[in-house]
Amino acid sequence: MELPQVVVLQDPKRLARLMVVEDATQREVAAAAGWASHSYLGRLLRGSARTLTREAADRIAAYLGVETGDLFLPLPSARDCPPGAGAGRCRCRDDVGGTR
Repeated sequence: MELPQVVVLQDPKRLARLMVVEDATQREVAAAAGWASHSYLGRLLRGSARTLTREAADRIAAYLGVETGDLFLPLPSARDCPPGAGAGRCRCRDDVGGTR
């Protein structure tokens, strides 16, 4: 599956478990993603952020030895938002981050 330029972390707990298995720290994974700080990775792991760039996702997956699609999904389009979640009410596209 070809992923777009912005992707969504499927499951923060799965990423955390994989980091434990691979004995990788937040700082190491953030550096592998190309980020200067580990703070955004911490937000992803806590679930307070959900999205990141495809490039960062590719780097994280490669560092942890998995396919990008194993950890990340395409960002939902506006038509995927719940009915009635018009402008400003749907949060599925919020917080497009990881561009640091």
